[in-house]
Amino acid sequence: MFIRINETLLDQVTEKARQSPRRRMNHNFHQRPEDPLNRMLNAMEPGTYVRPHKHENPDKREAFLLLRGRVLVVSFDAAGHVTDQVELNPATGQFGLEITPGTYHTLVALEPGSVLYELKDGPYDVATDKQFAPWAPAEGSPEAVEYLQALTPVPSPRGEGCAW
Repeated sequence: MFIRINETLLDQVTEKARQSPRRRMNHNFHQRPEDPLNRMLNAMEPGTYVRPHKHENPDKREAFLLLRGRVLVVSFDAAGHVTDQVELNPATGQFGLEITPGTYHTLVALEPGSVLYELKDGPYDVATDKQFAPWAPAEGSPEAVEYLQALTPVPSPRGEGCAW
């Protein structure tokens, strides 16, 4: 049996993300949270705020492959300083990345209709899956809007990509 990942499915998940107050939506392929490998589509619209977090205790790897759109992935040190950033963008040949366990990170949707294929070590347990960065504002807070804006690159006036 095949699980098909096609334009129709991407469109369906994208529409759910657009309708969601959080501006994002997952579509899980794993059957149970206990599965040893969690696999999902992660549709994100500009304006969604993914609070910086890490995966440890238990340690979990996380990988993202961009299927469409553009997404910025940012990593931080323990004090909240940016240590790296990669714009996933097929036009520049940046299709995906893997995040090592214990790395604070976030994702910023740069284009409407952005969809990632996400793989993460399981099992999924809501109580231990993410450790949120204490220096990052909580999702839904007024400070989160400002924080996201500070992370979002400004488009170049000449259309040459983005400047940080």
